[in-house]
Amino acid sequence: MTITLYGIPNCDTVKKARKWLDERGTAYTFYDYKKAGADPERLAAWCEALGWDKVLNRAGTTFRKLPEEQREGLDQARAIALMVENPSCIKRPIVEYPGGILLGFREGEWTALQG
Repeated sequence: MTITLYGIPNCDTVKKARKWLDERGTAYTFYDYKKAGADPERLAAWCEALGWDKVLNRAGTTFRKLPEEQREGLDQARAIALMVENPSCIKRPIVEYPGGILLGFREGEWTALQG
């Protein structure tokens, strides 16, 4: 099974998710937004599947520090552009696996990753 975990390495939630996968011997590929950037097409697919308002991390420091005019009046297209420009504004982690996508880290939901 191919699992890809998207996030940034210094995020506490991403660290917990990676530890959880490692402890269970679940192989995965880590995609680092800070180094590789955020792909607009992938973000659009996530937003279609999950809702842009869930993929956008409004609670994070990066989003809260943005000028008000960038935070107000968002729609999916503007949210995607914002996340491409500021990958730290993407909810973390996001995991793609055969058969689905997981947003955030909630252990109960992650059992699907163990096959």
